[in-house]
Amino acid sequence: MPRYMLGIDVGTTSLKVAVIDEEANLVGMSSSRYALIQPEANYIQIDAESLWNAFLKCVVLLKEGKEIDLSKIQGISISSLCPGLIALDGEGKVLVNPIIYSDRRSTKEADAILENVGAEKLFEITANGSMAGAFSGSSMLWIRNNLPDAYANTKYFGHLNTYLANRMTGEFGIDYSNASYTNLFETTGGKKWSEYLCEKIGIDYEKLPPLHDSTDVIGTLNNADVIATGIPRGIPVAMGGADTPCATLASGVTKAGDVCESVGTTDVLTICIDQPVFDRGFINRCHVVPGTWIYQGAMSFTGAANEWFLNQFYWDMIENSQNVGEAFRKVNEDAHNAEPGCGGVVFLPYMLGERSPVWDSYARGVFFGVSLNTTRKEMNRAVLEACGYGLRQLLEIAEQVTGNKITHFTSIGGGAKSEIWAQIKADITGRDLEILDVSDMAPVGAALLAGVGAGIFRNAVEASGKVNHKVFKEVKASDAYEEIYSVRYQVYKRLYVQLKELFRLNLQA
Repeated sequence: MPRYMLGIDVGTTSLKVAVIDEEANLVGMSSSRYALIQPEANYIQIDAESLWNAFLKCVVLLKEGKEIDLSKIQGISISSLCPGLIALDGEGKVLVNPIIYSDRRSTKEADAILENVGAEKLFEITANGSMAGAFSGSSMLWIRNNLPDAYANTKYFGHLNTYLANRMTGEFGIDYSNASYTNLFETTGGKKWSEYLCEKIGIDYEKLPPLHDSTDVIGTLNNADVIATGIPRGIPVAMGGADTPCATLASGVTKAGDVCESVGTTDVLTICIDQPVFDRGFINRCHVVPGTWIYQGAMSFTGAANEWFLNQFYWDMIENSQNVGEAFRKVNEDAHNAEPGCGGVVFLPYMLGERSPVWDSYARGVFFGVSLNTTRKEMNRAVLEACGYGLRQLLEIAEQVTGNKITHFTSIGGGAKSEIWAQIKADITGRDLEILDVSDMAPVGAALLAGVGAGIFRNAVEASGKVNHKVFKEVKASDAYEEIYSVRYQVYKRLYVQLKELFRLNLQA
């Protein structure tokens, strides 16, 4: 009988579930949206119960819509956006719904972590800095300062895979790729929780869950709701990992020098390394492949900025189109018709702060160089070009740190197949792109980890090698606009430096 593996991926607004077979062929995939909680402007949380129901709905869709025999599933694992901090009591009850990476309520707490630990010492231990939402330590501290009862009753703080794994098995845990985003984990050392940082930051060490490799089996399925769908009781549930490591695992990023771009709400450039040598411009974390780490250049709102601009300035084109795909094609054509360099318009995509490489929760989006000759097509293209400039900046940092030239990279995700956007990125960075044909790699990566946990694959590298990395399109970099892009790139880099203090001043009003 064929054996299947099920992978879950929690995205920014929806949850996806993928089922693969023993050869890593995709048997079926489903998706369902869940509810966000936004009681104040800078607060963004996931409704945990809505998330769980979205998972169950996805499973039913696979069973009824795709006619997949769920009794063949031999293992489950979880990929999730990161961080998504959740507070659970000893019975697994949700005390604080997941606070995600774009939440900015804990800015004061993030500053306090840097002050109490020191930026140098924090980077020495964790290979990262501190920023509200982007690392969950500041959110833990916010809960301690503002929700003392919830903090007191918290058995464990975890991320989204902690929650889903616990709900399925009753066990608690977190993997190394997620733990790397907490401000409390020794990313550069013993891959363990840091008692020193817990003391300095003020978080009880005992409230941090047990640590696991991403392929470790945390427990076996015993949840009645899941079993009722037809998935067998007692199958292993592997811990899983954060979404980008899972997606890049499925994309073939398993050894030092492998590079991949993931294009969605965020744009994340991932570079695999086998030695823990890090740079402050990146998010630095353990990979889901044991013995490796990854640099992540995480630009938080490149895709979100594109969607925002289209909704605000192209609503007429969107409303008059037959479907969403046609609307986006027309909008891309409009960007294509704008001159490269956009007539002097440069965009900063820092819509609600930015992670890599500036690490500034006060930063915001900016259109610079707008004139009376500027139309929406130039501004449209400027939003796309901004992602290219950001990628170029991150690639140059990576080359400086590793000493290795990066000549090309793969591209995955929902926005990767925009050919005009891909060409813009290739031309600005001077690197060739290889767009893979499968957009949703993170749930596939989770399913691969489930296969290792179930004993179907020997390890993560073997599992990754099973995936058919079919190429959708190869995009060659052109130097036709090198001069103008180089000038705009210098403006892009210097613009943030010039505006840094004004961002902070503006938000104090």
